[in-house]
Amino acid sequence: MKKISIIGAGMTGATTAHWLAERELADLVLVDVVDGMPQGKALDMLEAMPIIGKDVEIVGANEYAATKDSDIIIITAGLPRKPGMSRDDLLSANAEIVGKAATETLKYSPDAFYIVLTNPLDTMAYLTMKKTGLPRNRVVGQAGILDSARMRAFVAMETGVSVENIDCYVLGGHGDEMVPLTRHSNIAGIPLREYLPPDRLEAIVNRTRKGGGEIVNLLKTGSAFYAPSAACAQMAEAILKNKKLIVPCAAYMDGEYGLHDMFFGVPVMLGANGMEKIIEYQLDDKEKAMFDKSAAAVKETHEALKKLVSL
Repeated sequence: MKKISIIGAGMTGATTAHWLAERELADLVLVDVVDGMPQGKALDMLEAMPIIGKDVEIVGANEYAATKDSDIIIITAGLPRKPGMSRDDLLSANAEIVGKAATETLKYSPDAFYIVLTNPLDTMAYLTMKKTGLPRNRVVGQAGILDSARMRAFVAMETGVSVENIDCYVLGGHGDEMVPLTRHSNIAGIPLREYLPPDRLEAIVNRTRKGGGEIVNLLKTGSAFYAPSAACAQMAEAILKNKKLIVPCAAYMDGEYGLHDMFFGVPVMLGANGMEKIIEYQLDDKEKAMFDKSAAAVKETHEALKKLVSL
């Protein structure tokens, strides 16, 4: 059985474990600094396995040693957003948490692939890659799957069409400057631009951009966790099953789309070698302008990180 360790056993980490256990993909380890909490959640989940008929080992721990020989490390640890906060406001607190999680887990699992979820997402993925010194194929950030899923959900709500017929692609940084590609998104092959009136499509795009903030404002004491964790599970499954699945993820850019030395949301192929390929769309002038604006915002957060942390 493969092994996946999830660092951070809060709502997102525990729900990631839940989705993964249900798929019987791997044995699971939940790690958190809070004494007893990961152990309690892991035991509760383990006791659900006989009910759903899945043979998965699930353990909770406060020490990184429990993660030994993991195939995948998923980092969800960090402070969640509160109302009024941007993802970038979390930078200094979460940089410390994610930096330690990355370097400590690497000691026990030198061959692992990393999926990073902590905000500000693109910059935390960059920090993980720099702190571990891993090649870029082994570190990816989860953002685009979530943003695209939100857009698909909103299109389904608007049109009454099954989500299975709706394909949406959202690129760029995981923030208010993300780039929903309406030209490439479709309903059963019909471009969204042809299916929906411009004002409705614009409303969906805006709601997608602010999708995380909408949930933060409703919850008041935390941020989204069901959809982000489902996206992490999908990424882990694509790697473990060598699916060659093309999904938007935060990947390290080395010239693609004209970007260098930064993580950014682009379509990537996920397989047994992690991030195996970056797919480059032909962007029109309007899309390119949005893309560049988003890249500039992400680059700014990367620069802020470099002032905080020696990489």
